[in-house]
Amino acid sequence: SFGAEHFAETSYYFEGGLRKVRPYYFDFRTYCKGRWVGRSLLHVFGTEFRAQPLAYYRAAARAGRLRLNEEPVRDLDIVLKNNDFIRNTVHRHEPPVTAQPIRILAEDEEVVVVDKPSSLPVHPCGRFRHNTVIFILGKEHGLRELHTLHRLDRMTSGVLMFAKTAAVSKRIDEQVRQRQLEKEYVCRVVGEFPEHEVVCEEPILVVSYKVGVCRVDPKGKPCQTLFQRLSYNGSSSVVRCLPRTGRTHQIRVHLQFLGHPILNDPIYNMEAWGPHRGKGGNIGKTDEELLKALVEEHRSKQSLEVLGIGEEDLSSGRKSKDCGVSGERTKSAEAEPVNNGSSCPAEDEKEPERNDVAACPPDSDINLEMLDKDKELSLCGSQGEKDPLCVECRTSRRDPSPKELVMFLHALRYKGTDFEYCSSMPEWAREDWQ
Repeated sequence: SFGAEHFAETSYYFEGGLRKVRPYYFDFRTYCKGRWVGRSLLHVFGTEFRAQPLAYYRAAARAGRLRLNEEPVRDLDIVLKNNDFIRNTVHRHEPPVTAQPIRILAEDEEVVVVDKPSSLPVHPCGRFRHNTVIFILGKEHGLRELHTLHRLDRMTSGVLMFAKTAAVSKRIDEQVRQRQLEKEYVCRVVGEFPEHEVVCEEPILVVSYKVGVCRVDPKGKPCQTLFQRLSYNGSSSVVRCLPRTGRTHQIRVHLQFLGHPILNDPIYNMEAWGPHRGKGGNIGKTDEELLKALVEEHRSKQSLEVLGIGEEDLSSGRKSKDCGVSGERTKSAEAEPVNNGSSCPAEDEKEPERNDVAACPPDSDINLEMLDKDKELSLCGSQGEKDPLCVECRTSRRDPSPKELVMFLHALRYKGTDFEYCSSMPEWAREDWQ
């Protein structure tokens, strides 16, 4: 749960149709892992947290940003012991999201139901914290201590439910486990989708949690999606989607396999998948080659932020399944159930955490060794002064356009044994839309 002190870390501002977060200072905290015991702090930073050069950590120590058992660390050669507590203060920048407001569809003493805009993660994950549904509801609507009942992928819009109490969360979670919930989506896809009902039961395998990419593979998890065409405008079709399971990116992957990817899908309708865009599972690349091609395609378009990643994510060191550093997940499913309303996925959908004791890009033209050790911490960027240690403060990035932050996939309806919530059809789903 998040309290007033978390919401007060920073504030929003709006610019060019985007919701932005003023850069802020944030403490990543972790207890010493078992494999770190007996190793120096410098060695751990150099081998496990390679998103930064060692010069950064030396400068951070001089600036008082590294603490061991709440005491400032000056000597990075100090050897770590079991249960040592490490705190690292970083200057945090969050990617922008759409400025479209979160619309509350229903609220009573048990639940809050909202219409989530595209581009917003449900809860803190990866580089997102304040630009999430949970934080915006807490800060702007006074809705706090909410229990997540299900999730929508960051780029998916539509009906999203939260429970107000643990008892309600447990009751609805039981319906999830008993598969008593009906979920209905609508999307706009490439080409003329068949008029008859289509059922896709291809198994889905996760290729990369970091980038958030899946594909059809016999070794994947079983799943089923029903599709029915609603309209066709001569070039693209509006399709009704009924997922019977909740695998990561299930609707998007099944549509790609069928040869009708979502029209503006920033992952599954890209040239990186080959001339047929992955139709029939025909990719012609290894997983590593596919990921490299996807990243390079977005790099060339300066649109890595649309994937929710930055250069620092791609250059970070080894991945870890430990949860003690940031407590934040990287990706979510289109409609993935949550275990008892927690912020972690169900057991069979767990994903690795990022080792985020430090999360800033590695490349810098600043002489970190010469930084004034007494330099005072201050806000940066267009909303304040730049931080002397933060590479993001000196990096110029192209903002995504609001149009780039909308994907044509929308959760239209969510129905249980004793409730049903619907949102209105998005503009792009109209029959006469061009």
